[in-house]
Amino acid sequence: VFAGSSLMEMFPVEKFAKEEGPDFPTVYNRGLGGWRTEDMLPMLDTLVIDLKPRRGFINIGTNDLSDASVTIAALITRYAEILRRIAQAIPGVEIVLMAYYPINYDAADEGMKANLRIRTNERIREANQAVRALAGRHHQRYIDVNEPITDEQGRLKAEYTIEGMHIKREGYRAIWPMVASAIMEA
Repeated sequence: VFAGSSLMEMFPVEKFAKEEGPDFPTVYNRGLGGWRTEDMLPMLDTLVIDLKPRRGFINIGTNDLSDASVTIAALITRYAEILRRIAQAIPGVEIVLMAYYPINYDAADEGMKANLRIRTNERIREANQAVRALAGRHHQRYIDVNEPITDEQGRLKAEYTIEGMHIKREGYRAIWPMVASAIMEA
């Protein structure tokens, strides 16, 4: 099960998984655009727990990072509660915390630039460090699949972004091999 905000919702994991053939595990995408950690918490049963997956991929919190009043500590507190609830409801589940994707302010359209003045790559890097530490504290996995979609300046490659933040299908295709490998790991 894949759960998170629009960056997860737009990731065509179900299509990519079907392309792998009939022996590839079934995957479900439960990403919802605009969601923050606080939105995900009351919906965990529907999004993840009811499916009782053996592995869940979570990428939630980038919309929290777009709100200057939300500290990374507050984001991580809610993220920790998400992990606790899933692990409590599904004993033995592996939860894979995915790194937040970089943004590209220079490739952003004018309507997105105000948002990206808050959700900066520096803030994203700081949040990714906190998410990595959170995974360790909860004995879960953290994966960073950003290398194929990141340019020399540490930004989301311009050719992979729609408007500076969201990712085109080609960008998801570039990270799919790493994600598929994480799905298949025993």
